[in-house]
Amino acid sequence: MNIPSDLKYTKDHEWIKIEGDTATVGITDFAQGELGDIVYVEVETVDETLDIEEIFGTVEAVKTVSDLFLPLSGEIAEFNESLEDEPEKVNTDPYGDGWMIKIKFSDASEIDNLLSADDYKTLVGA
Repeated sequence: MNIPSDLKYTKDHEWIKIEGDTATVGITDFAQGELGDIVYVEVETVDETLDIEEIFGTVEAVKTVSDLFLPLSGEIAEFNESLEDEPEKVNTDPYGDGWMIKIKFSDASEIDNLLSADDYKTLVGA
């Protein structure tokens, strides 16, 4: 299982890459493995400002649909539109081409509540 040490994580199995005042968000390798083949990613919250833990979209796999929870408060600045035609990128490259959204976050102190790679490894028993 791949858990890059330079990223932050949530208990909801999302990864976060912080760059300035922007955070790129996707689901972890563990999450995509648990979900199985991903067939659809829906994010209809672009340009909306949401609070931490609010649902920003859904990911649909062959057998289930899971909500996606915002890891940091802020504006949804961008959706990875390549996932509309190739949702399987979430399975094949969850930390690269399979990213889902970019957030312009509004409260940097919330970053302190995210999990480190070691904390996330403990959470999933890796």
